[in-house]
Amino acid sequence: MGGWGEYGLAMGLFIASHFLPRIGGLRERLIGAVGRRMYFLVYGLVSLLLLAWVIVAAGRAPYVELWAQMPWMRWLLNLAMPLAGLLAICGAGVNNPWTLGGRGDGASATSGAPGFAALSRHPLLLALGLWAAAHAVVNGDLAHLTLFGGFALLAFGAIALFDRRAARALGGQAPAFFARTAILSPAPLANLGWWRAMAPRMAVRAAIALALWLALLHLHAPVIGVSPFP
Repeated sequence: MGGWGEYGLAMGLFIASHFLPRIGGLRERLIGAVGRRMYFLVYGLVSLLLLAWVIVAAGRAPYVELWAQMPWMRWLLNLAMPLAGLLAICGAGVNNPWTLGGRGDGASATSGAPGFAALSRHPLLLALGLWAAAHAVVNGDLAHLTLFGGFALLAFGAIALFDRRAARALGGQAPAFFARTAILSPAPLANLGWWRAMAPRMAVRAAIALALWLALLHLHAPVIGVSPFP
C-alpha cells in the first residue's frame, strides 16, 4: 500500500484512536477492566505507533510542492525544537487535570502555588503545536503540510476546549485558577519565590530535555532519512 490511500488510512486511524475511546464511555469501561496504568500504557504505545505510520505514509504520498524550502526555515525549526522539548519535559504532569498529560484536581492551583502551571497550564499541547507548526513551515509539500498543519491546529485548538472544560468543572473557583495560571507567560521567571520552589525539579528536567533534543537531532537523519541541520 502507498500513495494517498495509505496516508489517508493512517491519518484516519490516528484521529479515530483519539476520539473513539471517548464515545459512550468506552475509555472508562476499559480503564475499569484493565486498570488506569495499563490502559494509558497501551494507549500511548498505540498512539506512538500510529503517529510513526502517519509520518512514514506522508513521506510515501505523491510529492506536491507548495513552496520551496529555504535555509532560514531550518534555522527556525532548530530554534523551535529545544523550546518544544523543554516545555514537554518540564511541563509533564503539570498541576492541571484539564490538559494533555496533566494531573491533580486543580484545587492547589486555585488556592496555593500552581507550580509549572504558572508558566503554562498546557505545556504538552504547546510543545506539540510548536513542533508541528515549525515542521509545517519546513515541509512545503501538500502531504506534510496537511500532516503537521493538522497537528498544530488540533494542539492549539485543544487549549480552548480544555480551558472551557476547566471553567465548567471549577465553577466559582475558575477565575482564581485562570488568574494563577497562564497559557504561556514568562512572568514566573522573574519571581524568585517561584524559582526557589521549582529550581531543583526544573534543573533535572531541563537536563533531560537537552539530552533528548540532542539525541533527536542526531538520530533524525538515520531514522527519518532527512538531516535537520541547515
